[in-house]
Amino acid sequence: MPRGLFVTGTDTNIGKTVVSAALLYRFRDQATLRYWKPIQTGIEQDDDTGEVRRLADCSSAKILDRGLRLARPVSPHLAARWSGETIDPQALARLLDEEPASDRWIVEGAGGALVPVNGSQLMTDLMSLLGLPVIVVARSTLGTINHTLLTLEALRTRSLRVAGVIMVGERNRDNREAIESYGGVGVLGEMPRFPDLQPRALRDWSMAKLDPDGSLLELLR
Repeated sequence: MPRGLFVTGTDTNIGKTVVSAALLYRFRDQATLRYWKPIQTGIEQDDDTGEVRRLADCSSAKILDRGLRLARPVSPHLAARWSGETIDPQALARLLDEEPASDRWIVEGAGGALVPVNGSQLMTDLMSLLGLPVIVVARSTLGTINHTLLTLEALRTRSLRVAGVIMVGERNRDNREAIESYGGVGVLGEMPRFPDLQPRALRDWSMAKLDPDGSLLELLR
């Protein structure tokens, strides 16, 4: 069974890719850490793997660029159908069996936790196969309490371990406290929307503000 973290979100375009790069910065000096996005939709417009390589200043060896790369920027099950493909979570999970057992992973999902990947399975089914603790990326703004609590409930109902929440956007103490209290979870960081998203700014924030207590490190060793 692989070791590492699975990064999901309460919605699409929530900041999962930037958070994944930040996690690489924060912990790659303490673990043999690599990044993987098993399913990428909208590859003609967005290349999340390439963006993580840029933001985290990664060598090719630190990136696993395998999996499904689908053209249309829609839900994975629909993008696959339109491309004549079928997403098989078990086949994707087996890709990590071919990688060194000593590697630790930051795995980024596509869309939210309950996005469909085929006619009967959801992103949570891939999470269950990989068995990685889950980081939930959430907005800091109005509506985040409901969306985040629903995501946490969906993960726990499926016996998935929640490692923590990372909020993205302008800091909102009330929303943070509500998520921690009602969700029974720690907020590990409050990431700003960077006006100029460059590697150095992300690195500086990650090293100073992301999981300052190092609670995630035990999951990466």
